[in-house]
Amino acid sequence: MKFADITQRLTGLGSAKWAVHMRARELRAEGRDIVELTIGEPDVPPVAALIEDAANAMRAGRMGYSNGMGEPGLRAALARRYTASTGRDIHPDQVMCLPGTQTSLFTTLLGLVQEGGEVLVGDPMYATYEGCIRASGAAMVPVPLAPENAFRMKAADLEARITPRSRAILLNTPHNPTGAVLTEQDIREIGEVARKHDLWIISDEVYEELIFDDVPFASPLAEPELADRTVIVSSISKSHAAPGFRSGWAIGSTEFTANLLPVSETMLFGSQPFLADATAAAVSAPSEVAPGMRQRFAARAGYLATRLENESALTVSRPQAGMFALIDVSSTGMAAEAYAFDLLESAGVAVMPGTSFGTTLEGWVRVALTTTDNALEIACDRIIGHAAAITASRSAAQ
Repeated sequence: MKFADITQRLTGLGSAKWAVHMRARELRAEGRDIVELTIGEPDVPPVAALIEDAANAMRAGRMGYSNGMGEPGLRAALARRYTASTGRDIHPDQVMCLPGTQTSLFTTLLGLVQEGGEVLVGDPMYATYEGCIRASGAAMVPVPLAPENAFRMKAADLEARITPRSRAILLNTPHNPTGAVLTEQDIREIGEVARKHDLWIISDEVYEELIFDDVPFASPLAEPELADRTVIVSSISKSHAAPGFRSGWAIGSTEFTANLLPVSETMLFGSQPFLADATAAAVSAPSEVAPGMRQRFAARAGYLATRLENESALTVSRPQAGMFALIDVSSTGMAAEAYAFDLLESAGVAVMPGTSFGTTLEGWVRVALTTTDNALEIACDRIIGHAAAITASRSAAQ
C-alpha cells in the first residue's frame, strides 16, 4: 500500500529522539533503580481552582461544539493579558485557541510555509520543531546557537543562512533545551533581519513565566514594527502545571487569524469549552504555581552545577529559565548519545542526549530539573561516580 509523502518526511523525527527515555522506562519496568531526568513535566499538580473551574464548567453544560477561533471568553482574557504585557492593543480577533503549544505551532507552520520554503530555527532546538516544519513541506535551516553567545540567536548568524526560499524564523524564548532568554536588543536585531527579508517571526514563549532571577523577558509581539509579521504560541502547560489540559493559543495579526481559521476549522473545529473557561480564569491572574517552580528549578540548576563542577571534569551551562540544564560531557571523550546510554545502563540515570535537539550539542546532555531534590542528589552522586569510572578506565588503558 502507498502512504503520503508526509510519513517519509517525518521518519525518525518522532519517538526515535526519545530512545534513551523509552529504554529507561523499560529498565524501570524490569525493576531497575532509575533516576529519570529526561522529561520536562511540572513537579507539582495544577492548583485545585483550575480543576474545579473545569469541573464546574462541565456541570454547567459547557461540553458542546466550539469553533475554530476558540471560545470568546478565553480569547478576550488572552487579549487583555497580552495587551497588558506588551503595551500594545491586542484584540480578541488576533487570538486563536488550540490544544496546547504543539498544536498551535503545527497549525501556524501549516498556514505560513509550504513545500519549497525554508524555516530558520536555532540549533539546538526543541525536539519536535523539525517535525513540525517538515510536516508542512518546508525545509528546516539550522542556525547554530553557540555556548560562547549564551546560546542566544545572533542576527548575523541568522542572516548568513537566509536564501530566496526563506519564509519564516522560528524563535523559542525562553529556550528549550538551553534555558537561554533573548534580550530586547536580540529581538530588535532579529526583527530587522525579518523586515529586510520579509520573513514571518514565530515565537514559542511557553516558558515565559518560568524565568529566573528577574531576567527581563522580551517578545517580538511587543514591537509595533513587527506586528504584521509576528505570531506567538504558548499554553498553560508549563506556567500552570497543566500539560494534560492541552490548552494553548496562537496570537498574531487579524490577517493571520483570518487566514488560519479554515485550517483550524478543517483540522479541529474547536477546543473544549469547559477547558477554555478554566483557562480564561487561569490566565486572568498570575500563576500560583509558577513562582515555586522558578525557585526550585533555579536552585536545582545551581546545585547540579556546583556538584558536578567541583567533583568532576563535567561542566554545566546554567539556565536563565525553564525546566532543564545542559551538561558538557566532552571531557569523557564520549559522544552525547553513547554517553547517555552508558550512563543509563551502568549508573541508572536517564538523561537526554544533546543530539536529540540538533547537531550543535554533540558533546552535551540535557537534564530535567523537575525531579525531587533527593533524586537529583542521587543522580549527581551517580553522574560523578560514572565520570570517575570513565577517567579511571581511560587511564588504565594508556
